[in-house]
Amino acid sequence: MTTQASAPPPSTKSQALRSYDVADFPALTGLEEEWRFTPLKRLRGLTSEAPAATGAVRHEYGDLPEGVAITRVGRDDDRVGSVLTPVDRVSALAYGAAADALLVRVAPDVVLGEPVRLRVVGTSAEQPAFGHTFVEVGRFAEATLVVEHVGSAILADNVEVAVADGAKLTLVTIADWADDAVQAQHLKIKLGRDAKVIHIQVSLGGDLVRQFTSVEYTGRGGEAELYGVYFADSGQHLEHRQLVDHNVPDCRSYVGYRGALQGADAHTVWVGDVLIQAEATGTDTYEINRNLLLTDGARADSVPNLEIETGEIAGAGHASATGRFDDEQLFYLMARGIPEGEARRLVVRGFFAELINKIPVESLRERLGDAIEARLTKAGA
Repeated sequence: MTTQASAPPPSTKSQALRSYDVADFPALTGLEEEWRFTPLKRLRGLTSEAPAATGAVRHEYGDLPEGVAITRVGRDDDRVGSVLTPVDRVSALAYGAAADALLVRVAPDVVLGEPVRLRVVGTSAEQPAFGHTFVEVGRFAEATLVVEHVGSAILADNVEVAVADGAKLTLVTIADWADDAVQAQHLKIKLGRDAKVIHIQVSLGGDLVRQFTSVEYTGRGGEAELYGVYFADSGQHLEHRQLVDHNVPDCRSYVGYRGALQGADAHTVWVGDVLIQAEATGTDTYEINRNLLLTDGARADSVPNLEIETGEIAGAGHASATGRFDDEQLFYLMARGIPEGEARRLVVRGFFAELINKIPVESLRERLGDAIEARLTKAGA
């Protein structure tokens, strides 16, 4: 009697399993490298088969500028699945269970002066909901899209972003869920020749939020800048993962995430994977994650990974730092008559300021600053 040996694990991120069929992904145990930081029980059903009855989220948006359309399309639309192939069980489950897809389309050559704003509103955290969004930015178009997640939900969703040749997209995504919300999201960006994306990801609310962002290039000159701001309070789990796959020559990427944590069992996870394939000569990439621990009992896991298959690159590097308040900064402020609590708030706001200022919507920058201030005041920082 002979036994068939199991397939060896992938030796590179480019060889990881990708499939639209949830059955191709084994049930999760928590021992998998991609899931070892995630408390699976708190995903509340998003790792099992889709239930017979599912919840829902609704989408809200105002008047759209000329050249922008938001519609719903069927699963048979050729664009659905053309950018994103699920890389894990939850993403595959969402792909199969979503009834249709929301299409956000910016026509070619359109240059928008104002941002397009979309709200994803959860109405219940009783049953899992599944969603699919496709963002299409035409050739040489320039646009800013703000997607805000609010309310209560148990949501698994996929977001496909196609930025055509010469186009530029600034994408701001905000997870400001209610305290009982759960979200597991895969956002995939595909860049054309000389295309550029700036993605600012903000995570504040929710019980558990796990966001995986991946980037793929299809032509020379593509640029991706990925920024993240997150603030975990007592009991929250906020997890951010990126995979930047440099698979064509002469492209650029920069990843910069900053997080603050306070309260018992506040937990953040950042895993940044950058892959430079053998054919991706001339690549220039850097990634950095910084975490600020404000109280005892908080935990930040930070894992930068850089995989290089060619020596012919312009540059590559990564860094990670996690620590407490800088006592010298506090002393400097307090020596000038600023009370300790106010000094701490100033330090935290300064810690986030560089990334928040990258959001090209003033009212939104102010609102996020106020939200961080309120959280610090509540904790008596």
